[in-house]
Amino acid sequence: MPPRSEDPRRDATGSRRGSSRGSEPREPGLGGISDARAYTPRGRTVREGGGAEQRRTPRSTRSGDPFRPALQVLDGGRAGRAGTREPAGDGARTGRRAGVVRTVSSRPVREPFDDEEDAPPPRRRPQPRRPAAQPRRPVRKPRRPPRLGDPRRRLRLGTLLALTLFASIGVRLVYLQTVDTPAYADGGLPKRLAVVELPAPRGAILDRNGEPLAHSVEARYVFADPTRVKDRFATARLLSPLLGVPASDLAEKMRQRTLPGTDTPLQFVYLARGVEISTAKKIMALDLAGINVHRDERREVPGGDLAANLIGFVSPDMYGLEGLEAKYDEVLRGQAGKRTYEVGQGDLAAPIPGGYSRTTQPKPGSSLQLTVDRDLQFMTQRILAKQTEKVKGSVGAAVIIEIPSGEVLAQASQPTYDAANPTKVTSPSDRDDAATTFVVDPGSIHKAITFGAALQEGVITPDTAFPVANTIERGGVTFRDTHPVDGRTLSIPGMLAFSSNVGTIEIGEKLGKERLFDYQKRFGLGQVTGEGMPGEAAGRLLPPDQWSGSAYGSVPIGHSVDATPLQMAAAYAAIANNGTYVQPHLVKETIGADGERSPAATPTTRSVLSPANAAALRRMMEAVTTVDGPEGRATGLAAAVPGYRVAGKTGTGLRYDNGKQQPGEVGSFIGMAPAENPRYVVAVFVWSPGGGGGAVAAPAFREMMGFTLRHYRVPPSLTNKSPKFEVFPR
Repeated sequence: MPPRSEDPRRDATGSRRGSSRGSEPREPGLGGISDARAYTPRGRTVREGGGAEQRRTPRSTRSGDPFRPALQVLDGGRAGRAGTREPAGDGARTGRRAGVVRTVSSRPVREPFDDEEDAPPPRRRPQPRRPAAQPRRPVRKPRRPPRLGDPRRRLRLGTLLALTLFASIGVRLVYLQTVDTPAYADGGLPKRLAVVELPAPRGAILDRNGEPLAHSVEARYVFADPTRVKDRFATARLLSPLLGVPASDLAEKMRQRTLPGTDTPLQFVYLARGVEISTAKKIMALDLAGINVHRDERREVPGGDLAANLIGFVSPDMYGLEGLEAKYDEVLRGQAGKRTYEVGQGDLAAPIPGGYSRTTQPKPGSSLQLTVDRDLQFMTQRILAKQTEKVKGSVGAAVIIEIPSGEVLAQASQPTYDAANPTKVTSPSDRDDAATTFVVDPGSIHKAITFGAALQEGVITPDTAFPVANTIERGGVTFRDTHPVDGRTLSIPGMLAFSSNVGTIEIGEKLGKERLFDYQKRFGLGQVTGEGMPGEAAGRLLPPDQWSGSAYGSVPIGHSVDATPLQMAAAYAAIANNGTYVQPHLVKETIGADGERSPAATPTTRSVLSPANAAALRRMMEAVTTVDGPEGRATGLAAAVPGYRVAGKTGTGLRYDNGKQQPGEVGSFIGMAPAENPRYVVAVFVWSPGGGGGAVAAPAFREMMGFTLRHYRVPPSLTNKSPKFEVFPR
């Protein structure tokens, strides 16, 4: 490439010529034309110099050369500038505009777009003279432009980095979702889980005919969050009439407090349990801040105090606390279920659709069907309450057993209570089942056991008779008869009718303490019956090796012996059942939630007396309710049931509490009817601190046995009347 020529338009100082700075010297003959090209109308190039020069004014140029505006190119398109002066001595004309010199070459005209190689090389323009006085200014080379980066490299590099990032994220996601999924899911799951308990309905307690004695109904409990209650006093006044709780008690419950031993505020407190659903709806309609309700269960006892001492009661959380509710709590309570599910956070604390959810269905408790007859239980309680009211401060117990099954048809206690409100009692002992916890010296009703053992062992026969004194002394203790016969010969029926202590002691001595003790155990004394009631007392027997001298007189007539009313009733049931002891029992069967019935365990049985001896003993015991004449009146005439033969025995004993003898006495009567073929045994015990229990026990028996026979439509003993007994045989 030829060296770049110096710009002839610049002087030695580098300033452009033709500027407003004034005239500058120029080469002669150039006419102020710089190194530029002028194009012919055909596009040919003409170099300046050599040819004839023409000078035109701008006006003549426009008129003489029509192609000039399009073809002239001279330093930006102008030949000169106005006011540019030609240097002196070069023939330049001052005061005139420099004309445009156009040189036309003599070369053949070339068409435009011909090869550039055919174009003549440009002529070098002669360098202008410069003044010697001014030093030549070096020409600066233009600054080389910076080298731009290759955008394709940056694009490829960025793409590679992006792909690498996405690939690593993808690999990590696949790893998390396949390999570590269980670990991460299980790790965070507990924080998102909500557990709701699904309570299992408690089973019912039914009578022998399927009628409910106690059952559960759906209810609601009302609770408060003390931290959210705005005005606890105003809230209490609104809730008090609905809940039946004093407003002062409710306000105290809603008082803000902290959990014991912590600074955490208490946020839950029960206001009421077992609230009816209709009442709960009214409470929710009030829209009270901090007050809410939730599903609950309430134990309902349709009969109130009906069999309350048997049934017992439950806690607000449906756990059995006393009676059969406590003894069979695991059977009745069932198993609660639960629902576990994922919930959101904050305002989204609701089940997450498609999230973790597992529900364990509750298993309702089984129902308990008793042997108790609801109607008979009601009448037994009513009769017992009426009779015990006649004796101040008395405690009563009554048991009715079916023969031969040994099922307990009724078991009443007095006093009693409302099982729906167990706390409203005068004393906690009012809730006791007297038939199984009332420990007494049975007294004369024990004589049936002594006579039965003597018959079975052959010590006596139904025809046995011997003289009976008015008193007898054993171990320094004198025992007397309440009906003295002054040493006359007395038959066995007479001894039973007049309840002779002296005659019974003499028969006991002939029987012996070992055999008497053995028959006491056979008849079920000294051990729990296993009827089904919790807290049943076992009683106590005096072993033969512990007998003192007076024991030979006290034990045969029922003293120095501790027994419960139920134990004595079961012993008489053995006599009524032809000498076979059958364990008394209250539970007939259990009924599962699916309706499947499971009979209760078969009661234990054992032979105590032969059927003949049992029948003979029953016949002799009829004298207690029939002997009435000039020779004397039997002790149990008040227990006779019109139209039926009754065999039984009266008794007067003592009560012991925690091993201490209590004041007063225990009057009792145990009998069976019809005596020729017993169907039921009724036992009545009444204790009074001031005495008089015996005066009400026999009448209570008569009413209870009469209702029982009529209730079950037992035919009267019209054609088979009681025998005539010879009390004083000759």
